Amino acid sequence: MALKGLDIFKLTPKTNCKECGNPTCMAFAMKVASGALTIDKCPHMSAEALASLSAATEPPMKTITLGEYKLGGETVLMRHDKTFVSKSLYSVHVCNAAPAEYNDGVLADLEVVDYDRIGERMHAELIHVNYVPGCPDDYYLDLVKRSVATGRALILNTSLELAEQAIALCGDAAYALQGANAENYEAYSALATAKKCPLVVGAANLDELHDVVEKLEAAGNKNLILDVTFDSAAAAFEGAVEVRRAALKGNDRTFGYPSFVDLTRLARGDKNMQCALAALFTAKYGSIIVMDLDYASALPLFGLRQNIFTDPQKPMKVEPGIYPLNGADENSICMTTVDFALTYFVVSGEIERSGVPVNLLISDAGGYSVLTAWAAGKLSASSIAKFIEEQGIENKIKNRTLVLPGKVAVLKGELQEKLPNWKVVVGTREAIELVKFLREYQD
Repeated sequence: MALKGLDIFKLTPKTNCKECGNPTCMAFAMKVASGALTIDKCPHMSAEALASLSAATEPPMKTITLGEYKLGGETVLMRHDKTFVSKSLYSVHVCNAAPAEYNDGVLADLEVVDYDRIGERMHAELIHVNYVPGCPDDYYLDLVKRSVATGRALILNTSLELAEQAIALCGDAAYALQGANAENYEAYSALATAKKCPLVVGAANLDELHDVVEKLEAAGNKNLILDVTFDSAAAAFEGAVEVRRAALKGNDRTFGYPSFVDLTRLARGDKNMQCALAALFTAKYGSIIVMDLDYASALPLFGLRQNIFTDPQKPMKVEPGIYPLNGADENSICMTTVDFALTYFVVSGEIERSGVPVNLLISDAGGYSVLTAWAAGKLSASSIAKFIEEQGIENKIKNRTLVLPGKVAVLKGELQEKLPNWKVVVGTREAIELVKFLREYQD
């Protein structure tokens, strides 16, 4: 169970040295208890206290690393309670038992389903390479080699006899090994431990899965991912929920690992059902979701995932600065708006669609929308003028036309006084009107 602030304070040096960035040891302890700081930020904590606190304050769900990605580390069941830590990862599926046309199409679609949305790359992060006994080993190894070439991390679901060859083909690519169950977990665990890779472990049901994980932990392997696919969508969903609930609410660290679910086993060939199940497991609680992913499925799923795994307490922001669009240079007009990511990408998209060169000036408005930032005092004539001064914009851009968002037209007079060398123009109220506005203004 997580320690309270007072429990942590009792183990601090109580010197109030401020080297951790906090005014007192009590303030430091309270932040550690809330999860805002880690205990290693105190440079004077004794080794014994550090070891004790590390075990007591670590998340009930382990964080598993797969290449550049983090899985697990969750502390809450509901996003609104705090925030989710590690987003679900989407994996496409290739198999040595599938027709070559299917596998070729899957790998080709990886390049199609790869785009940016509000500053985040939307793509399938993983490739699940599945082995079926009795089908060509050489073809399986060829699929591994081709999957490595895509730059994605891999889930190698393979036999023990073929695992070494498959792993050798991975080179520097990140991968997890899959195939461990109640009968063979010792051999798979030994190989995964030797290769220092995560092990995806499965079982017939939750009880058996718990027993296998206990044995793996007893053997020293805690680099695990739990396959909760089981034999039906209902059983898989129950498994994903029970694993997460047991770890976070029941303090059962045996189940404190991220979950894996293979939708190609639960709804083979039915892309619509897979998409629906992927939405379900994105919300609760698939850490890795394997599916047949095409562009039509990706659009709603990636949007859903981005919404769920965005911290609700931290607005999505872009960096303040000058964004030259459509080849804008020092002679192009300037427009300004707030740093709320959605506003930026909607506005910049419409500017790009107009084809008119524009220097888009993004000031720090706290990550709020235009009207919210104005109401909160984050967007004002003073803040815009200060931004232009601090960024040295008059030394970088010769054009002295500045277009304001139409919703804050009230700022025009005051801003004109603060920027007497500029021509302040009120723009449109809605982004969709920018194309016509800019083209007519240019003419």
